[in-house]
Amino acid sequence: MRDIRRPRVRAPQLTGRGWINSSGSEPDLAGRIVLLDFWTFCCANCLHVLDELRPIEEEFADVLVVVGVHSPKFVHEADRDALVAACERYDVRHPVLDDPELTTWKAYSVRAWPTLSVIDPEGYVVAQMSGEGHAHGLRTLLAELVAQHEAKGTLRRGESPYTPPEPEATALRFPGKAIALPGGTYLVSDTAHHGVVELDADDADGKTVLRRFGSGRRGLIDGAAAEARFSEPQGLCLLGEHTVLVADTVNHALRTIDLITGQVATVAGTGRQWSQGSATSGPAREIDLSSPWDVVVADGRVVVAMAGIHQLWTYDPASETVAVLAGTTNEGLVDGELAEAWFSQPSGLAVDAAGRIWIADCESSALRRLELHGLDLAEGRVTTVVGQGLFDFGLRDGAADQALFQHPLGVTALPDGSIAISDTYNGAIRRYDPATDHVSTLITGLREPSGALLADGHLLVVESAAHRLTRVRLPEEALRVESAAYRTQRPATELAPGGLALSVVFEPPTGQKLDERYGPSTQLVVSASPPELLLAGAGRDTALTRTLTLNGAIESGVLHVSVKAASCDEPPQDAMSRGMMSQDTMSQGMMSQGADPEEFFPACHIHQQDWGIPVKLVPGAPARLPLILRGFDDGASQS
Repeated sequence: MRDIRRPRVRAPQLTGRGWINSSGSEPDLAGRIVLLDFWTFCCANCLHVLDELRPIEEEFADVLVVVGVHSPKFVHEADRDALVAACERYDVRHPVLDDPELTTWKAYSVRAWPTLSVIDPEGYVVAQMSGEGHAHGLRTLLAELVAQHEAKGTLRRGESPYTPPEPEATALRFPGKAIALPGGTYLVSDTAHHGVVELDADDADGKTVLRRFGSGRRGLIDGAAAEARFSEPQGLCLLGEHTVLVADTVNHALRTIDLITGQVATVAGTGRQWSQGSATSGPAREIDLSSPWDVVVADGRVVVAMAGIHQLWTYDPASETVAVLAGTTNEGLVDGELAEAWFSQPSGLAVDAAGRIWIADCESSALRRLELHGLDLAEGRVTTVVGQGLFDFGLRDGAADQALFQHPLGVTALPDGSIAISDTYNGAIRRYDPATDHVSTLITGLREPSGALLADGHLLVVESAAHRLTRVRLPEEALRVESAAYRTQRPATELAPGGLALSVVFEPPTGQKLDERYGPSTQLVVSASPPELLLAGAGRDTALTRTLTLNGAIESGVLHVSVKAASCDEPPQDAMSRGMMSQDTMSQGMMSQGADPEEFFPACHIHQQDWGIPVKLVPGAPARLPLILRGFDDGASQS
């Protein structure tokens, strides 16, 4: 068994406002392997990592303690009650440190959500990684840490310190979206109950449930209503009179419900999450999807808000195919033609009487508009109506170019041509009037509204954190609200104007090497907001180091850095000869492949992260910016 030799960096203390899922106190972590998951509950990529970690937590249950370090992006996320609710909503079953001041975030030099840090039983940080897709490498690392520290006598086995919250029985639990059915009832995605519910129109708050679709257990199973399984479903839309399409978000799938028979069927997606290099069009059941959050019918096809990869896709029920409609998978607020526009976790869709598609682009707190001609990629264009960027948000009415939202999740087309916005983290329903290009506030005091629909002249609001639908009268006049503007409190990185040495650290996991069989195994894309921030160095290349030139005439901005790296399992003999894999690990790899020891079929893994880094240009500041995809920054001083 090889000894793991990594920099001996003592893990900083875990400091925050308090603990959740842990009896209110810090859990005893002595002698355990600790995996810190820096997350924020608005972030789809963070939610993907929660799902990646679930089987790992089970597999290493007696030696590993996952600790969520919640470092909020939005003001609403810094509210402790909202965080407690989010831990239940997303089924977080490990202790969570509430870090609203980003104290622990800063101590661990974190630059992005999500980031993982691994601490060994002796209290040293042995690995750090950003983004998604690290499950395979984590398993290898954890197995080696267990073997090493069991041999040294420094590993302590035990039960999880997780303390579950007291369950609360409600008919709905964190509902996501709702639609009206032809018979006058309502259909609601009962997200945390992993199902879809039909409600009586006269009692839409959820007390009178007519039918349930889904067993209430997380899973991806087709069949009769009582046996089928969903996983945190969200968006709904009608496909004809008797069929409903469901965005089954965590299953990365589109499902249908036959309203007559109650049968549930999968019509798009494989159950696997889309990753870079996967197909982006083709037979719907053969293409991976990524966190579809909402669906709406437009021009005979379904537009899908693919929140997990910051795109819009289409699903064609007639041809049973899917395809990308708009977006690049880069996260940001960039307008333009469909193939060039950037989105930031689109989560709500609506089509108005003119056929325009309206988008709640939640991570940039934006309202976007997409105009099409028959879903023709060559003709469409994306325009930002309200929104300033990834880190600017608030509650402000007035001219659209100055108005602010906070993480809106839903949009609703109103009969007068205006658009109602479910301004989720402001707890409000806002209104955008295209005729005047102004934003106003209609309703406040709601608990995380995530969608709304018109019902007999009223607005029926999905009040997600209140576990109900709330019927409200549309006011004749807008409310007067006190304006508030915020920027994400994440500290800006101070950099010197002029030359900047950008480097992305990527160390393949044990037993893997960079995959260059079919060309370069890495890709680095750099841009900036505003674009003028970068005088040189923008664009795409394969090297993970690059010299940028920052414009000293620009005081601050955001550097957008996107990196991809492909690594494949090494042939066991090569890995053994270089001390990269133990005999036990080699044997386990053979068994997992089901291969003859004389043969080897390498599995390949894509590692990806997108950073949006707020920067402030200060003379004399560092002229070096290291970003860690996986590994350590050797150029930094360690203590």
